[in-house]
Amino acid sequence: MADGYLENRYDEVFGKNAKKTIVKRVSLDNLLERNRSYRSYHTDTVVSRETLEKIVAVNPLVPSACNQQVLRFKLVTKDSGAEKVLANIKLGAALPELHLPLPGTEPEAFIIICSKSPEGKLVDIDLGISAQSMLLKATELGYNGIIIGAFHKENIKKAFELPYDPLLIVAIGRGAELIRCVEIAENEPHAYYRQQGIHFVPKVRLKDLLL
Repeated sequence: MADGYLENRYDEVFGKNAKKTIVKRVSLDNLLERNRSYRSYHTDTVVSRETLEKIVAVNPLVPSACNQQVLRFKLVTKDSGAEKVLANIKLGAALPELHLPLPGTEPEAFIIICSKSPEGKLVDIDLGISAQSMLLKATELGYNGIIIGAFHKENIKKAFELPYDPLLIVAIGRGAELIRCVEIAENEPHAYYRQQGIHFVPKVRLKDLLL
């Protein structure tokens, strides 16, 4: 087929001045590379309830162990109780001396993940799939986030009058830090660390993951 054939046919059919629509493909690898755990955020970025709904909307599309679909989601924005979440979470367990998030860098939107069934193997499978899928959607939309497992569950349940136990919290915002993954051998330290303002995350190299 001659060079430019499709372009010429397009012009013949629609006219030379017709607007061409270019679809840019976003690869999964690209989303995964950008999807890091952020512990500091720009507080001038407002995350709306509508944005949180778009993120949670991935859940009817993803797998569920035995198709149980027991997860439920509480959406929390800056105007609907974010301060209640912030008072009951901890970030940066490997960097306790920093007391993250630093003042003025707190996330201001959250998705509280609850379960209608007691936590167990099947629920945990669903939790992992759901949280990762929602963070990938957030990344696609231009936001960042982090999965939070360290929080006062009873306080959160009471503060939002939740009918089910909260199991995980996903923070959503626009990240305010530089994060880099570094390749390591499987026997090297796994703990993340910070140097010269950059947050480094060790990741075991592929050849050590293969059996």
